Amino acid sequence: MSNPERDGAEVECGADGQHGGVEVITPREVPLGGPRAMTVRRTLPARGRSMIGAWCFLDHYGPDEIAETGGMVVPPHPHTSLQTVSWLFSGEIEHRDSTGAHAMVVPGELNLMTAGHGVCHSEVSTDRTDILHGVQLWTALPAEHADVDPAFEHFAPEPVPVGGARVSVFLGELGLPGGTRASSPVTTYTSLLGAEIVLDPDASLTIDVDTTHEHGILLDEGVLTCRGADLASAELLHIAPGPDALTLTAGSDGARVILLGGPPFGEQIVMWWNFIGRSHEDVVRAREQWQDELGHDADGRYGSFDYPDGDSLPAPDLPHVRLRPRG
Repeated sequence: MSNPERDGAEVECGADGQHGGVEVITPREVPLGGPRAMTVRRTLPARGRSMIGAWCFLDHYGPDEIAETGGMVVPPHPHTSLQTVSWLFSGEIEHRDSTGAHAMVVPGELNLMTAGHGVCHSEVSTDRTDILHGVQLWTALPAEHADVDPAFEHFAPEPVPVGGARVSVFLGELGLPGGTRASSPVTTYTSLLGAEIVLDPDASLTIDVDTTHEHGILLDEGVLTCRGADLASAELLHIAPGPDALTLTAGSDGARVILLGGPPFGEQIVMWWNFIGRSHEDVVRAREQWQDELGHDADGRYGSFDYPDGDSLPAPDLPHVRLRPRG
């Protein structure tokens, strides 16, 4: 997914303050584009909290009736130095990219695209979709892997039933009650955790977590309590490193959450529009190359692919200030 904001505001990442304990992040609404724009709820980056581990971008959308919103129509656009993580609860999205991948994003199955040095892709909800509902996540690549070759991976995790819950681990590994461990084989460049957890009404689930990792819990639907915090739909709970276990307790209607985790990133990055760089010059260069190519140069930085429905997205204007890492 492209960052749909057209003002091109700079987001400085990698030097979040340590709030200690837990922090509830409320989403802000951002239109995805078009006259009947579907709206996404963004919790990362947020004021005072730009990352959770390497997770640097979190959009939560739906359930949207496609007949009313027009669905998701994101033409070819670029990415650098990150991975996109697509996960749906309902609906279907057609993904095309310059690695040659042409795949469908469907509920309960992971599509992971590694941008690395540069890639372009499109995302369009299909005619088979009535209700579109899901999350789009980005992870930042560490400096030593920032320029890896672009790639695409797909994984369909088998949901693991544990008590009154079902757990689908799509990135990393998670310890579950009874000594069970669920894991994903897809490629990551830092230690990462990503999972969907569905809890029955009034169910409680305790999971083992790495004490060196920070965690994020996004509540999709229902009511949830964790470490003394009560979450409402679309809110994100940040948990600082330290706990070795987390207990999630659902309300009377049950709950569905996305659990994220990873060690504090430990690097400074600049994230602007769809680019991640280590300096102002990195981002300026990435933008200039995209404007020169616009997804039409098979041998260029971003490559090209067959997109039958129109032109690529041009980059917004850069802000009239120098982009700089925080710190």
